Amino acid sequence: MAVLNPSSTTFQRTQALRILQRDGRLVWNQSWMDLREMGNALPRAVIASEDAGFVEHQGLDWEAIDKARQRNERRQARIGALSAPSSATPPPTPPPTPSAAPSAAPSAAPSAAPSAAPQGANTPASAPRKPERVMGGSTLTQQLAKNLFLTGERTYWRKGQEALITWALEAMLSKARILELYLNSVEWGEGVYGARAAAEHYFRVKPSELQALQAARLAVMLPAPRRFERLPQSPYLASRAETIAARMPAVKLPPGTQP
Repeated sequence: MAVLNPSSTTFQRTQALRILQRDGRLVWNQSWMDLREMGNALPRAVIASEDAGFVEHQGLDWEAIDKARQRNERRQARIGALSAPSSATPPPTPPPTPSAAPSAAPSAAPSAAPSAAPQGANTPASAPRKPERVMGGSTLTQQLAKNLFLTGERTYWRKGQEALITWALEAMLSKARILELYLNSVEWGEGVYGARAAAEHYFRVKPSELQALQAARLAVMLPAPRRFERLPQSPYLASRAETIAARMPAVKLPPGTQP
């Protein structure tokens, strides 16, 4: 792993099998390249977007993990509040009062029609607000560990395996090598893996030719690449990319990244 480049990852093989079973064809676009050939824009953008403390931490970012835990707790509280039955009991509807005069019945019928519609049926308050999506606290090394060796299941056992592999990667490999492995194997769309394939697929350029905003857009796609591949005009994608591009100049790259 320190010298040899992996031909594929567990995640890539799983996705290739899924596409093959669905479409009857193999979709796999990947071409390995040295980290020094990628230029600085994409590595800076990915670190700024995914793991700002990459150079300093030892594989696990405890501050990010704690923030993710707090966000998840708030999210669960919102879900509980939205799903809990209302404690307020509406007053019982009184029985209709018989009309004293027969002539009152025709005039009462039209006025009763609007009340037949359920209250709040078409009002915004009747639709529950969807809780915001909460991002996790995984570092680049954790993501690499998961992509290289593990499945996508979410259990405490798998998270424990991920932590052990993460520490092993940090102990055996330099930060530059971890970043190189990550950028060459991460998914950037359906069947699109690695920096070279992503730069050519979306912008028809080499990774070293990416402008700051282009690199930032690729970095923002990483949490949900197949989703953003279908939504290239997403307002969130454009707005977030501008934020990441503004942060890029301050990003510290690991030794061995620059040519």
